[in-house]
Amino acid sequence: MTMNAAAATIRWVDVRSFRVGVALEQSKSTPGDAAMERYAAGDDAAFEALYDALAGRLHAYLRRHVRDPHGCDDLLQETFLRMHKARGTFVTGAAVLPWAFAIARRLVVDRVRHDRRAPAPVDDVDPEPMSLAGASDRPDEVVEARDAARRLARALARLPESQRTAFELLKQDGLSLAEAAQVLGVTVTAVKLRAHRAYESIRAALGEEMVRW
Repeated sequence: MTMNAAAATIRWVDVRSFRVGVALEQSKSTPGDAAMERYAAGDDAAFEALYDALAGRLHAYLRRHVRDPHGCDDLLQETFLRMHKARGTFVTGAAVLPWAFAIARRLVVDRVRHDRRAPAPVDDVDPEPMSLAGASDRPDEVVEARDAARRLARALARLPESQRTAFELLKQDGLSLAEAAQVLGVTVTAVKLRAHRAYESIRAALGEEMVRW
């Protein structure tokens, strides 16, 4: 397929009922990539290194979308299970992080579709700051931070899904533009445009609070 020159070349890999874009052009390898290559080659001992490299970021993503801690843990396990089942299709030299995020994201979407009692993912941005050192000594700052997080969640909820997802992957999950493009199966240019539009909408809603982002 032909893509914008700024975007990574994508190879599509079937993972059960959905397709995941895997970049063939990578500028920087990570320990997780190396562990995944060994794991894909049949080295079961590499799983521990792979888990250590990915579990924290995947869990943070899932926790933001799934309020039930047990449900979040179940989806994390299912993400790694699907990675295990599809490891033979992993492309040597590809980045594992966007591949894993795409699988986790598909699981979140499926969970919401099949569990009508679950709140929509866009409303599940955790309104409570996770790490405020000495928070008990600064109650006013904690209240302010929680209020800002709630207003951000409301602003995100009003965005079109494509813009919201791009913004979250970049700003909340810490993915690069190229990684987010791979997760979403679009070009880097498309991710930039979606994130920029999301940023402008949120800035209009939050004003100076956007300085923190």
